[in-house]
Amino acid sequence: MKEKNENLIAQNKKAGHDYFIKETLEAGIALTGTEIKSIRARRINLRDGYVQIIDGSAFLENVHISEYKQGNRYNHDPLRSRRLLLHKKEIARLAKAQAERGIAIIPLKVYLKHGFAKVLIGVGQGKKQYDKRETIKKRDQDRELRRKYKV
Repeated sequence: MKEKNENLIAQNKKAGHDYFIKETLEAGIALTGTEIKSIRARRINLRDGYVQIIDGSAFLENVHISEYKQGNRYNHDPLRSRRLLLHKKEIARLAKAQAERGIAIIPLKVYLKHGFAKVLIGVGQGKKQYDKRETIKKRDQDRELRRKYKV
């Protein structure tokens, strides 16, 4: 998927460390007026977020969007559940993946596309501690090889 870095609002860097990402999917987010203004101001945190399928609808849970400073009484709850805009077939596929043991659906990136906030969600399998150490070891070896042959 190609998008410009200027449109990237937030990224969940910890997701690549904690999960093997098997599949990604782009979804729209149903937001209120103050929420989109806060997102455009880059006041969003994806770190502990996840996607949950409830009654045939996908919801983005535990994603913190800070209150908009000029929002006064129309402000939103920072941790409310936000509905994801997906096709029924995509939701059914995600529900099937969620039913498996050890599979999590997590937000990877939030970006703007044609003025609309989109979230890139990933279906990931949790890594064990030894997998994480192996990934770090491989990354360090690759870095050393690049450094050695760069000269």
